[in-house]
Amino acid sequence: MIPGGDGFAVSLSSEWLCPMNAVVIVESPAKAKTINKYLGPGYEVLASYGHVRDLPAKDGSVRPDDDFAMDWEADGKGAKRLAEIAKAVRGSSRVILATDPDREGEAISWHVLQVLKDKKALKGQPVERVVFNAITKQSVLDAMRNPRAIDEALVDAYLARRALDYLVGFNLSPVLWRKLPGARSAGRVQSVALRLVCDREHEIETFVAQEYWSIVARMATPAGEEFDARVVGFEGKKLGRLDVANEGEATRIRRALEKAAFTVASIEKKPVRRNPFPPFTTSTLQQSASYALGFSAARTMQLAQRLYEGVEIGGETVGLITYMRTDGVDIAPEGIAGIRKVIGEDFGANYLPEAPRKYTAKAKNAQEAHEAIRPTDLTRRPKDVAKFLEPEQAKLYELIWKRTVASQMESAVLDRTTVDIEALAGGDVVALRATGSVVKFDGFLRLHSEGRDDEEDEESRRLPAMAEADRLERRKITVDQHFTEPPPRFTEATLVKKMEELGIGRPSTYAATLQVLRDRDYVTLDKRRLIPQDKGRLVTAFLESFFRRWVEYDFTADLEESLDKISAAEIDWKVVLRAFWTDFSSAIEQTKELRVSDVLDALNELLGAHVFPDKGDGSDPRACPSCGVGRLSLKLGKFGSFIGCSNYPECRFTRQMQASGAEGEGAEGPGGDGTKILGTDPETGLEVSLRSGRFGPYVQLGEGDKPKRSSLPKGWTAASIDLEKALKLLSLPREVGLHPESGKPITAGLGRFGPFVLHDGVYANLPSADEVFDVGINRAVTLIAEKQAGGRGRAKPAALKELGEHPTLGGPVTVRDGRYGPYVAHDKTNATLTRGLDPQSVTMEIAVALLAEKAAKSPAKPSRAKAAPKAPAKAAAAKDGEAKGKTATAKKPAAKTDKPAAKPKAKTKATGGKAAEKPFD
Repeated sequence: MIPGGDGFAVSLSSEWLCPMNAVVIVESPAKAKTINKYLGPGYEVLASYGHVRDLPAKDGSVRPDDDFAMDWEADGKGAKRLAEIAKAVRGSSRVILATDPDREGEAISWHVLQVLKDKKALKGQPVERVVFNAITKQSVLDAMRNPRAIDEALVDAYLARRALDYLVGFNLSPVLWRKLPGARSAGRVQSVALRLVCDREHEIETFVAQEYWSIVARMATPAGEEFDARVVGFEGKKLGRLDVANEGEATRIRRALEKAAFTVASIEKKPVRRNPFPPFTTSTLQQSASYALGFSAARTMQLAQRLYEGVEIGGETVGLITYMRTDGVDIAPEGIAGIRKVIGEDFGANYLPEAPRKYTAKAKNAQEAHEAIRPTDLTRRPKDVAKFLEPEQAKLYELIWKRTVASQMESAVLDRTTVDIEALAGGDVVALRATGSVVKFDGFLRLHSEGRDDEEDEESRRLPAMAEADRLERRKITVDQHFTEPPPRFTEATLVKKMEELGIGRPSTYAATLQVLRDRDYVTLDKRRLIPQDKGRLVTAFLESFFRRWVEYDFTADLEESLDKISAAEIDWKVVLRAFWTDFSSAIEQTKELRVSDVLDALNELLGAHVFPDKGDGSDPRACPSCGVGRLSLKLGKFGSFIGCSNYPECRFTRQMQASGAEGEGAEGPGGDGTKILGTDPETGLEVSLRSGRFGPYVQLGEGDKPKRSSLPKGWTAASIDLEKALKLLSLPREVGLHPESGKPITAGLGRFGPFVLHDGVYANLPSADEVFDVGINRAVTLIAEKQAGGRGRAKPAALKELGEHPTLGGPVTVRDGRYGPYVAHDKTNATLTRGLDPQSVTMEIAVALLAEKAAKSPAKPSRAKAAPKAPAKAAAAKDGEAKGKTATAKKPAAKTDKPAAKPKAKTKATGGKAAEKPFD
């Protein structure tokens, strides 16, 4: 007998009583440590650290002409881990593959098994696959009693998905590089997500506001209680929200109300039931965490991963939530029983429905292969576990706990009241309406209610008591002018929701896809809204013009559906690949004849409203403001796109594309001709101007062939530049003083890598652009000395946060602020923080995962043999084929480096479809 999860015993077979050195393979070391405790002696639990192999970043890794044969390669770190696993397996009696219960977990198990076969590590011992949806002792032991074989259908779907991502990224990205300088990459899901953001921006730019007026009367009942009623009809005609179109109509209605007598015409009351939301899926968790907690999708998944892998509670490591990558909304019977028990204990029988609620996913292509996200034990209430968690982990756990319990609670019951009021003024009749509601039974609302961005709750007001035929007193008439507003920009949460509705991508990839768009500078995040940048809009316009079918929403969703059919063994994976490759390769081939002029004509057409906005005065927005003869057009240069005059070289006018800025910006930037006069330099009498060039905004002194110029430093916006700031920039470089030892001057200025001080050829960075204007001689001498003492590198920045000793390697782990942003440091390894991650929120778990990922990506140092040459520049495209959505704490992608030279690279041709699939990719 082996102890169970709650103190009871679990009966296992004699085989389990004497496991004889079974090897269990999982992804993460944290998971390995916990499961090792559950299984006890006789089991050796090893971590693969995520994916162990990947397609090499070079041509030929997927070969369509060879029936889509695929080559796999392990990097140096991965090869070392595989060697350790193989060594352990050779001396084992049994191999258990216990990676995550999804497509990507199946893929990792398949890769490990293939490598073990290649290394001849298996000597007849049985190989089994086990899955568990939660890391608790009971779940793990139950899974161990029910092993299965690797799911070949999931393997086929993984192979198809990975091949598609590679073929798109590796073939489409080079087209972008050749035809659209400055573009970074394209991907099967990434490019469609970018199109959603760009299409929304186009809607906003082309939106035409419509004027409308609202008329609201403040009324009083016979008892003197006040409420508001809005006008809904006039002269026998119903009036909708936008039907009062001008001030004249609004004034006529207001005058009629000022002379009218008001009577209650009718009162309608009806009960309304409001049902709870279903428990969380991956996407709804990301959305709610964004609304309620302000977390990004990536941050939400990092925290959820930690809650799933477990925390130390009462001397035992236990997983707090079930697996967090799922599109299912169902809950296992034992989970339902636990929820209902908590509802009865905490809220009483009135809040417990007679029968459990059953939910069905509404998302397109939802597979519902796994449970919804829920706490593993509902008796672990948020207030009880908060002391064991980081603050952000505690907030997310509470959100999951409340949503889970609320999903099985009784509905809320409201009394909704509608009061119609008649206003008679001579021959004029004005209809008004007041609405309100009263909560008669709060039901699930007692525990959990969800808000939404810009949500209006017009009917939540409570109306005073009144009866039909009551005479009402007019207290005030309010007439307001309004204009319709364009649709809002996407937040990460609303974009994830839209992708899910359309069936684009899978829950495991949403966070990573959004991160790729930001890392490529295709979009920026401002006030939590996604704003497409010019680079992203150019890429989208190019793909819509020449690869339209492959960025269509329906095409992408249909392809996802085909991949789901592969995983259900309903269709052969190579049939899907052949159909895709036939058309896609033909489209790629046709672009070889594509001329630059064709590209520019297409971009000018699609981006006209953005690049050449209407000036509002009837003039041609594409007329050159400099020569007056040429026409402005998009141009493609070595460093990307810019606006230039068709009269070149006679006219050399250029400017940046009109960037989509943050709300409230842009009005004070350079004018339509790219120039804004700031004033006159008091010393020279020359004009100082703010201009927009192909490399960004800059300030200029005077005119002529070689006027003095200065680019704006990082963090400075065109809208913030005035004459004083411009003169400061134009005064650079400035002399700080003479070095006390050498007697040579120290200067301060702005360079390619930011602000600096310079002495006798030694550059030392300044932490901010503002300091370059007032740094003194003592500070400058200290910085120069620190730089010289540090040799090639600068002095190590002070630690922003001390995290403590590395749990496995020893030595301090710190969070520091470097030249390129905050990073975590341990020994000689530095790992940049994920964009948007607050340095102060970094925990030891996050830091260890980032450091491990960085170490895995670092090339293995060659020993006796010469290192192999780097992969060609095309390598970036392969990774950008499609982002994989595992967070750092669970799975680290295999770095694309060569194995140690002493061992040749192992290649495995996947021709028969024995691979696993990434979960909901």
